[in-house]
Amino acid sequence: MLLPLALYAFLFACALAVTLKAARIRTLPAWRRFLPLALLLAAAVMSLLRGVGIPGPAALLAFPLNLTAVALAGREIHAHNAHTAAERPLS
Repeated sequence: MLLPLALYAFLFACALAVTLKAARIRTLPAWRRFLPLALLLAAAVMSLLRGVGIPGPAALLAFPLNLTAVALAGREIHAHNAHTAAERPLS
């Protein structure tokens, strides 16, 4: 029982780190910076609903929202890194 909980906590921490890194990119519009974080927090709320006896939204939405949040954050970080690498002069 403890191993799945630890794995879930580790994966959530990694997803939170990625979404916070995307939120710190100042060149993006505010809605694009905070959309992955909002999706991740919505997924966390859906998962917490399972604890109070409402498993429907968690089963239906939590996993897709987590995947979408990480994918969007990863895309924004990758695009930002590619953009800054293109601006750096080669020496």
